[in-house]
Amino acid sequence: MKTIYNWILTAVIALITTTAFSQGTISGTVVDGGFGGPLPGANVMVKGSTSGTSTDFDGNFTLNVSENSGTVTVSYIGFVAKQVPFTLSNGSANIGTITLQPDAEELEGVVVTGVVDVAKDRETPVAVSTIKASEIQEKLGSQEFPEILRSTPSVYVTKQGGGYGDSRINIRGFDQTNTAVMVNGIPINDMENGAVYWSNWAGLSDVTSAMQVQRGLGSSKLAISSVGGTINVLTKSSEKSEGGSVLTGVGNDNYLKTLVSYNTGVLDNGMSVSALFSRTAGDGYVDGTSFEGYNYFLAFGYKAGDKHDFQFTLTGAPQQHNQRSNAPTLNDYIKYGQNGDPDRRYNADWGYRNGKEFTFGGNFYHKPIASINWDWNVSDSSTLSSVFYASFGRGGSIGSIGRINNGRSYYGQFKDANGQIRVDDIIAWNGGANVPDFGAPRQGYTGGGDPQYQGQFVNGGDYNNSVILAPNDDSAHIYGPQNGISQRSSVNSHNWFGTVINFNNKINDNWAWDVGVDLRTYKGIHYRRLVDLLGADIYVDNDNLNNPYNFTTKTYSPSVGNVWNVFKDVDKEEKIDYYNDGKVNWAGAFGQIEYKDDKVSAFLQGSISSQGYQRIDYFNYLDSDPEQESDWENFIGGNIKGGLNYNINEHHNVFANAGYYAKQPKFDGVFISYTSNEVNPDAANEKIVGLELGYGFRSSFFNANVNLYRTSWKDRYETVGAFFDVNNTPNNPDDDARGTANVQGIEQIHSGIEVDFLARPLPNLKINGMMSIGNWEYGSNVTARAFDDGNNYIGDIDLYLDGVKVGDAGQFTSNLGVDYEFVENLSVDASWNHVDKLYAQIDATSFTSPDNDGSLQLPSYDLFDAGLSYRMYVGKEKQKSIFLRLNVNNVFDETYISESWDNNHAQPGDETWNGISTSNRVFFGWGRAWNFSLRYNF
Repeated sequence: MKTIYNWILTAVIALITTTAFSQGTISGTVVDGGFGGPLPGANVMVKGSTSGTSTDFDGNFTLNVSENSGTVTVSYIGFVAKQVPFTLSNGSANIGTITLQPDAEELEGVVVTGVVDVAKDRETPVAVSTIKASEIQEKLGSQEFPEILRSTPSVYVTKQGGGYGDSRINIRGFDQTNTAVMVNGIPINDMENGAVYWSNWAGLSDVTSAMQVQRGLGSSKLAISSVGGTINVLTKSSEKSEGGSVLTGVGNDNYLKTLVSYNTGVLDNGMSVSALFSRTAGDGYVDGTSFEGYNYFLAFGYKAGDKHDFQFTLTGAPQQHNQRSNAPTLNDYIKYGQNGDPDRRYNADWGYRNGKEFTFGGNFYHKPIASINWDWNVSDSSTLSSVFYASFGRGGSIGSIGRINNGRSYYGQFKDANGQIRVDDIIAWNGGANVPDFGAPRQGYTGGGDPQYQGQFVNGGDYNNSVILAPNDDSAHIYGPQNGISQRSSVNSHNWFGTVINFNNKINDNWAWDVGVDLRTYKGIHYRRLVDLLGADIYVDNDNLNNPYNFTTKTYSPSVGNVWNVFKDVDKEEKIDYYNDGKVNWAGAFGQIEYKDDKVSAFLQGSISSQGYQRIDYFNYLDSDPEQESDWENFIGGNIKGGLNYNINEHHNVFANAGYYAKQPKFDGVFISYTSNEVNPDAANEKIVGLELGYGFRSSFFNANVNLYRTSWKDRYETVGAFFDVNNTPNNPDDDARGTANVQGIEQIHSGIEVDFLARPLPNLKINGMMSIGNWEYGSNVTARAFDDGNNYIGDIDLYLDGVKVGDAGQFTSNLGVDYEFVENLSVDASWNHVDKLYAQIDATSFTSPDNDGSLQLPSYDLFDAGLSYRMYVGKEKQKSIFLRLNVNNVFDETYISESWDNNHAQPGDETWNGISTSNRVFFGWGRAWNFSLRYNF
């Protein structure tokens, strides 16, 4: 009885105590201010006490409080904490909807329209990572724009040759020709070959509000090339709040960046304007890679009442940069290094001309894109979203053309003791001076054409002695000591127009559907032109059947100043070597149905597209020849995909998606010759099947994701050339016939697991990490039939690919990052990135023997980056700020190979570096680099 009495007494005392201290309750709802929707698991605490709770699945909370008034602190990992005052009335208070903004200001002004498919956390069933503007502004520094994604699962980024904008990215083992890149919902992959050249988009780092990577098939409704994934870049809009910024940044190798921007905010008349301009220049980390680039962004907005919203955006990044366009051999890196250590900065494509940097490897381009977005609220349940866009690209690459005594500019006899091109000696030899180690002295021209050029020093194309048909026949080209080396540019310009229109209808609170069209038309303009005769008298081109023996001295400077005007008439330019157009038309239609309730969200998408190709060759066909312009070759493709997400509770969710793509061949897979309009009779769609499972955990201090995926890419196309013993005389190679096989049926299977997390154990400490383990390999051996030039069957080609590892990206990557604010507004961060199971770039068509050694595995490597940030608030109301940032990349100056162009396995007796044969052509990653910037926000 006494025990029961004591228990009752204790309960009564507890009840009295609770009544005394629990004066009432407060309630509210916490929502995501970035992409909308509730924030389940947000932490709600009474300031100055230990009383707290978490929001439920719908973002709602109820909290007992012991005071009539006070302040609650609402926090969620990845978002800025918010303090909200409360005052009880009759024992309760509803403090309404509390909107948390993502860390700092990164999503302010994000363009999110009906044509942008942004994945939402715990709703869209795809594997996704989102990088915000503040992280880009802080941590990118002087790195390439895609390098900010290095901490993302299954992403491999390399600078390639190290020139400005020359980086590339792989997602889940697929290169960027098979990764869709979108800017505000507009596809920007080249329509002929799917390529993305980041030098054309280097300025995106200045104007990006958020960059979202959807790995796998993604959530885009368009039939785009998302075999590996989709990179969706969202830029600042004209509706950004009033203010601006001024920035200056400096770094290693004379890096200098300046930037100014301003936004009016939405004015009383509904208009708004946003503008940005920047310039970046430097010498480049790699020798001979100086650069100069600009970036501009201009946006106008107008809201016509509640029904219509118009946004006009124009952005471009004109630039010129010298390159390391060819990978040197490991042997050359070591040869021109010191004490047996490779010179990572070595570049074989440049030299000095009169003491100034001169290159045979470079790029100059300007590719502005202009778009008009129109969002029309047709009714309370229906919206029509449209974007109309145009892009005019002008520019190309820089290189050499011609030979000196059958030698190209990169041959050893033209290099000095430092491995640099002897430009001054080439100029002297071209002009008739004696350079003994160049071989025979320069001779005057004795070929055909206008007799006035006989005896002059005439440069020509790349043809060597092997094209001579008779001892005294130059085959209409010059060769040997009559030829010389010139500097040329290969122009790859284009005109591109398109529109994406999407109609959305909400049937009720749960169901919605979309339907729309994706229309594009593209014209690629390809030719070469002279840049510099390098001391010769004139150049002769005999590749144009319509203008044989064309002698010209017309040259064009490949400078950034000459690409600003993208409306120049290219028809009047003097062209050499080749001239052809590639036309591509695209017409697509898509639809989606979507379901969403408190627990489940699901979608089913389908699209169909017609892609047509046409080739026009102005050099290899007479103007009178009807075959100069090919017929249109059309291919029907499309996809179907769907996914489902299930939120188990406010902490756990699972999802799954699957899809099938029929992907049209690229332009080069249809027109397989560079010199004719010959159509590949075996051209067919590639087939992609993707499967994915995912799990997510969310809480106020820890988020984690786990993804499993498998992607099968079938019917890849390759062309193989080989000699065949058609007469069954193995000991007599003289009667062998050369044939070409169009290989189809190549399959790649990419599977793996991805884990990433974000933790905030303390308010001033953030820890993030990821690990991805991939198994990317070829699926089976392939046999193809080969035909000679007369289309006669001459034999089979076998490719032994079963189990061969896919190269060019690390199949094991991990990252660990820490961000710690040790005093208010002063923080330090560091990250460690590990890469393993990195294989050399391989040519699938080279595996013609069953005894092949497979893919060459390169050494693993570790990179450490660190940064220091300080923000100081200034002004009368402390609304302005000065932000200082220091970045150091590759802190420990690790020497590592980032990619290999060759697949040469070391044999007994071979010279090696870290176990790799020095015969391989490779690119080294950068050594230690630094960048410091100062930004004033007003």
